[in-house]
Amino acid sequence: MSKSNFELTATEWTIIKAIWEKEPCTAPDIQQKLAKTTEWTYSTVRTLMDRMVAKGLLRAEKQRNITLYSSEITQLQAQRSELRYALKNAFNGALTPMVQCLLESEKLTAAELAELEALIKNRRKTKAN
Repeated sequence: MSKSNFELTATEWTIIKAIWEKEPCTAPDIQQKLAKTTEWTYSTVRTLMDRMVAKGLLRAEKQRNITLYSSEITQLQAQRSELRYALKNAFNGALTPMVQCLLESEKLTAAELAELEALIKNRRKTKAN
């Protein structure tokens, strides 16, 4: 699987966010961390994490009788993949309507708007060079 061509399910997002907070970690670590919000059993978490290993989202390393899990993708890679998915499926690949929708639907502060303007200005400079 390409590191830029994957889609995370809502369940996978839940698990990988917990892993990013403290990796490497074990399935019991993750099950315990998520117990209050998900009520998943150890076997459920272990199965989900093993499936994520098979998909190339996680790496599993055996150390004696313990399996340590680490992420194979970064948070930025996951965010970009999610954004590409939304762009492709909700906006037929058209970036301007997507940005327009975000600008119109979110209550942006003056500081956030200024930051967005600065990002666009910066991008124009780097594209001109």
